[in-house]
Amino acid sequence: MTNSTYRWVIVAAGGLLGCVAIGGMFSLPVFLQPMARETGWSVTGISSAMTIGFLAMAFTSMIWGTLSDRFGPLPVVLTGSVVLAASLALASQATSLLAFQFVFGALVGAATAAIFAPMMACVTGWFDTHRSLAVSLVSAGMGMAPMTMSPLAAWLISHHDWRTAMLIVAGVVGAIMIPVSFLVRRPPALQADHAEAAASTSGEPAMSLAQALRSPQFIILIATNFFCCATHSGPIIHTVSYAVTCGIPMVAAVTIYSVEGLAGMGGRIAFGLLGDRFGAKRVLVLGLLAQAFGALGYVFVRELAAFYAVAAIFGFIYAGTMPLYSVLIRENFPLRMMGTVIGGTAMAGSLGMATGPLAGGLIYDTFASYTWLYVGSWAVGIGAFLIMMTFRPMALARPTAVPAPA
Repeated sequence: MTNSTYRWVIVAAGGLLGCVAIGGMFSLPVFLQPMARETGWSVTGISSAMTIGFLAMAFTSMIWGTLSDRFGPLPVVLTGSVVLAASLALASQATSLLAFQFVFGALVGAATAAIFAPMMACVTGWFDTHRSLAVSLVSAGMGMAPMTMSPLAAWLISHHDWRTAMLIVAGVVGAIMIPVSFLVRRPPALQADHAEAAASTSGEPAMSLAQALRSPQFIILIATNFFCCATHSGPIIHTVSYAVTCGIPMVAAVTIYSVEGLAGMGGRIAFGLLGDRFGAKRVLVLGLLAQAFGALGYVFVRELAAFYAVAAIFGFIYAGTMPLYSVLIRENFPLRMMGTVIGGTAMAGSLGMATGPLAGGLIYDTFASYTWLYVGSWAVGIGAFLIMMTFRPMALARPTAVPAPA
């Protein structure tokens, strides 16, 4: 049943939903400078909306994942799609910084979280073969946001005020995500008639959800993902603004983000396939080490060509590490709790992502420079590498033997 050709429809739907959802939320870095000029709100204050958004993602990721385990992914991603479009529309009409921070932060962040964990869990359940490739393709779809939604936002902000531009982005999000949500289906192995049999014969670890959430493997994965995302959060959110401060025009600066995203697409697929060949843990460990030095590379660039070079390397590496977490989770935890476990690691990653917008804004407002942001990202990246070095695979349960007929 998991060899059905429909599984590739699930992959396409997951990639498209992730691309538009993340693109909607990550349009804020493009709006950052125009919003600050038009409203008088500080860069730190506007950036804080992203921090709040990542916190909202963190606190809702496991909830959405658990709901998808219980009710299936379709109602979860449909709800998230509707709320995301509505929240972006409301944020475009905010008349105060506090209102914007709440609507864009809390509501947009929570709605975006409804896509990632449920879809990644869903895709892993649809594939027995080519699993890493499938997860990597969904992740690559999500990585297309900088090449699609960000240029759209930049074009809109060049022709409209930020409120009109954000309202149009909200309409695009709703028009794409709501119909695509109806393509999502629960994995065949989790259908009520098959779930019990699949659990008893799959050779998956024999554990309860509570045991899984207390396991060293889960704790190491969430700690690693926190530090991993904290490493690339600041560079992702503030590089467009950094480039503008170096004298690069906004439209050109956004293309740096696009180069990073394009390289990231290749990185997600390449790292996923390398994980199949050499082992997900080994590739992830090396990727985390390389990511730290990739972030540090931004300290040394000022010209557009140099930004492109560092963005390509950094995007390839940091995006490449992301599919490997879901692969490791599927290899070490039972399918029936994928949504919750992936949601838990997504929670940690979102908390890590929440550090970048605020830290970058504070550093820039204090020093009028982003140098210490990238140096700090390097140090945090080394921490992620060291933590992941301690990961050991979960012992698998023996498949339950089927009694021979008398």
